[in-house]
Amino acid sequence: MTAPAITIKDLNFSYENSPVLTDISFSVGENSFFVIIGPNGSGKSTLLKVLAGILSSKTANIHILDKPIHRYTRKSMARTLALVTQNTTVDFPFSVLDVVLMGRAPHLGVLGLEQENDLEIANQALEFTGVEYLANRKMDQLSGGEQQRVFIARAICQQPKIILLDEPTASLDLAHQVRVMDLMEKLKKETGITVIMVSHDINLAAMYADTLLLLSRGRIACAGCPAEVITYQNLEQAYGCTLLVDQNPLGDYPRITLVPRKHLILKAQN
Repeated sequence: MTAPAITIKDLNFSYENSPVLTDISFSVGENSFFVIIGPNGSGKSTLLKVLAGILSSKTANIHILDKPIHRYTRKSMARTLALVTQNTTVDFPFSVLDVVLMGRAPHLGVLGLEQENDLEIANQALEFTGVEYLANRKMDQLSGGEQQRVFIARAICQQPKIILLDEPTASLDLAHQVRVMDLMEKLKKETGITVIMVSHDINLAAMYADTLLLLSRGRIACAGCPAEVITYQNLEQAYGCTLLVDQNPLGDYPRITLVPRKHLILKAQN
């Protein structure tokens, strides 16, 4: 059985007096593709920030690679885990290579100077994500999909054991959504990195995830393989809308189709 990359028990988290996450316990196996889904406001991004050590919970017992999260220094955490947030921006006109090299910061010495080995690792990350041809371009000259791959390359450049991604396909066109998901699957298979992702796209999640975790109102509604989690009962209860769940014609995983209100009205009339 695969050892857990992350184990979390008894997580409760509130913003001031407003509970966001309640009684959260689960584990993520090493070298797995783990996707967190759920409606807006269900606590997905907050959960990711807790796993990244950005937010802390007094009740939670969190272990990363069998080590309590509180025993990680900021630097050792950055060597173990990388985070790609939503709507990441670069305020200065850095080149793509400069941005990717920022991922080497946790590995640099006291002077913070990159060595030849750091540049080699950055170039490998650029090649892995397919943006090596953009190395000398400025970030503000790139499309949204290209920028997202650069930020993923920066995370890979950290050489983490675990990578966390918050809605990496949001606001991307269909082609770039698939490229990002293919890239995450390649990362898992070829490097052994554990991928933990928050996603709103249930159909994409079903095609790529080893395990899904469905959050609803700050609690775990269901967790398991896509076929176990993506049922119309689970999703209608969590999302509060009518939908159809069938098998995707591309493979052995479920597919959802939203049912517009006009179709419900026509069905009722007939």
